[in-house]
Amino acid sequence: MDLAPRHISIEADERPEGKPWLWVGSAFLLTLCVLPVVALLLAAFPVRPLSKLRDPMVLSALRLSVTTSLTSTLLCVAMGLPVAYLLARHRFAGKVVLDTVLDLPMALPPVVAGVALLLAFGRAGIVGKHLDALGVRIPFTAAAVVMAQTFMAAPFFVRSARAGFEAVPLRLEHAAMTLGAGRWRVFWTVCVPLASPALLAGVVLAWARALGEFGATMMFAGNLPGVTQTLPLAVMSAMETNLDTAVSISVLSLLLAFGALVGTRLLVTQWR
Repeated sequence: MDLAPRHISIEADERPEGKPWLWVGSAFLLTLCVLPVVALLLAAFPVRPLSKLRDPMVLSALRLSVTTSLTSTLLCVAMGLPVAYLLARHRFAGKVVLDTVLDLPMALPPVVAGVALLLAFGRAGIVGKHLDALGVRIPFTAAAVVMAQTFMAAPFFVRSARAGFEAVPLRLEHAAMTLGAGRWRVFWTVCVPLASPALLAGVVLAWARALGEFGATMMFAGNLPGVTQTLPLAVMSAMETNLDTAVSISVLSLLLAFGALVGTRLLVTQWR
C-alpha cells in the first residue's frame, strides 16, 4: 500500500449549474446594489450634473471634499503603515486590544464617532480645553473635517495593509537580512513592493470612505458652506431646497468613487 503523501489539487468550480441558490442570492444582492444606482443615473439625465459644476456651492463642496479626503488618506497611510506592519509581524502584550480599538470606528455609528471627537477635541473636551487655552480651536474647521475623515477611514487602510504584509513570506525578509540589508531597507525594498496591491487597495478604500464621510463630519465639523461643507453635507442641504442639485452632487460623488475603484482594480491587475 502506498502511504506516501499525495498532493491534492483543489480548484474552483467554474460552472455553477445545478445550484440555483447561488443565482437567487446573487440576483437579490445585485438588484439591491444596482437598482438604486440605476435610479440615480436615470434621474440625472434631465438634470445634466456636469452643468452644476458652475454652481459656487457645488464647486466649493467638491473642492473641499477632494482636498480633505486626500489629506486624510495621506494621514491614514503615514500613521497606518507602521501599525499594519506591527500587527502583521509582531506579537506583543495588548495586541488584541489594539486590534479591537482599530476596528472600533468601523462598528461605531458615524454620529457617535462625531460626538466622541467633539468630547475629546471640542472647546470643553479632554484635549480641546487645553488647545483652546493656547488659542487653537479645531471643531467646525477644515481641520475637524480631516480629523473626522481620518478617524473613520484609517481602519480600512490598516486592515488591507495588514493583509498585504501577512501575505509576504517571512523567509524573504530573513533572506534579505542575511545578505546584509537592514530592517528598514528590507521593509521598503521587500515588504512594501510585494504588498503593494493590498496597500493600493487600502489607499483607495480609505479615500472612498473619507470622501463619503457624513455623520462624524456633521457632528464635529458642522455644515458650514465654503468652510466644512463636503459633498455629502451639500447633498443634505440641497435636498431641503433643490432636488436637482442634490441629484447632481450625488452623481458627481458616484462618478468619483466609481472611477477610483475601477482605476484601482486595473492598476492592481496590471501590478500583479
